Order: sequence, then structure tokens, then C-alpha cells
Amino acid sequence: VQADGTDGNCVTFVLHDEDHTLGNSLRYMVMKNPDVEFCGYCITHPSESKINFRIQTRGSLPAVEPFRKGLNDLMGVCQHVLDTFE
Repeated sequence: VQADGTDGNCVTFVLHDEDHTLGNSLRYMVMKNPDVEFCGYCITHPSESKINFRIQTRGSLPAVEPFRKGLNDLMGVCQHVLDTFE
């Protein structure tokens, strides 16, 4: 993961070797946070396997916090699905 942005409240994370599978589900999890003003992602080019994932927060909350929480929440949901399946 590579983070770009001078303001800590508005950061674009570059996720290498990822696509819509992670991008859309992570966007959903991050947008559930009421402190997040904007969250979106785009695929840079169909031949590249990386996404630009942008988060903008309200107030003084650094964008890395909802990003980290979204990843942890998504791992929890995936683990629950796996446990239920097994």
C-alpha cells in the first residue's frame, strides 16, 4: 500500500495487485463510518492490477484510521462467512 496526500484528512491509497473485488467491498465498509465524508476508488487502467482508493474524513480524524478499521471489519465479515460455510 502506498499513500499519497499532503493533508492527513484526504488521502489516496494505491493498492497494488487488487481489483474491484477488494475495492468495492472495502469502499462499502469504510462508508459505514459516520466520520467519512467521501470514499471512492478507481481502476487506473484495465491492463494494470492496481486501484486508487481515496478517503476524505470530517474533522481532525486522519484518513488512515477509517482505512485500517475498514480493512479489519472486512476481515471480520470474511471470517464469519468462512466459519458459517465450514
